[in-house]
Amino acid sequence: MLIRMKTTLNLNDALIREARKVAAESGRTVTAIIEAALRDYLHPGVRIRPAPPPLPVSRCRGGLQPGVQLDSTSELLHDLDIDDARC
Repeated sequence: MLIRMKTTLNLNDALIREARKVAAESGRTVTAIIEAALRDYLHPGVRIRPAPPPLPVSRCRGGLQPGVQLDSTSELLHDLDIDDARC
């Protein structure tokens, strides 16, 4: 279980703006950016693998399309080649 402590920091305005920009560009939180920077400073040379990016979520509705055969890989691949987005 990961325990988190809420902490108030007084940071240079330019530094926090840069951290916010990096966070927005990378899809991470400012907290994650600051934690990574602090971890790198405290433990130089130790690489901790970042969490993988979130997987895309389909916006399709309606479930399985008519005529799709799940027991045939070749038919599934063929159907995907014909129409990549049936949403």
